[in-house]
Amino acid sequence: MSKNDDINLGRFISLILRHKPETIGIKLDREGWADTDELINGINASGRHIDMETLERIVRENNKKRYSFSPDKKRIRANQGHSIPVDVGMTEKQPPDVLYHGTSESFLESIKAEGIKHMSRLYVHLSADTDTAYTVGKRHAKNGRVAILVIDTKRMYDDGYKFMISENGVWQSSDIPWEYVSGVISK
Repeated sequence: MSKNDDINLGRFISLILRHKPETIGIKLDREGWADTDELINGINASGRHIDMETLERIVRENNKKRYSFSPDKKRIRANQGHSIPVDVGMTEKQPPDVLYHGTSESFLESIKAEGIKHMSRLYVHLSADTDTAYTVGKRHAKNGRVAILVIDTKRMYDDGYKFMISENGVWQSSDIPWEYVSGVISK
């Protein structure tokens, strides 16, 4: 199986475990877990091919560490990024003084007016470094420039906002008012 096949399967798994488990006729429990055998069988029934060895490789080699197995590998879930209500047990934690949010420069006026919205996801995603924020922003900046928003998370936290960190190190919060954006880095 080629690297591209793994990437395409990984995207399909992401769709299933983060957004639309019904695509292959499975259900997630309230913590976002899917039965591994049901996931494999459902993917195969959709006309794609996957086996446990391939699934383990996709989970292990995913550069964003999007997925986790239960210790016995009988269940699997996405670590964050859901648009469906699940509780993946993120740890509430005091953030560093500053975090970053990558987006398209074309969205800046809307963000200035409305703040950073979680959109179709459950939370706003934040990065601990500008390189990661740039990579995220680049996905949204089709043929445009990236804006990296510098978020004053110390002030937000002091003002009572809660922050969580996922198992794969993605910081998350509720919607962020513009007043907490302390700078914009354009690339």
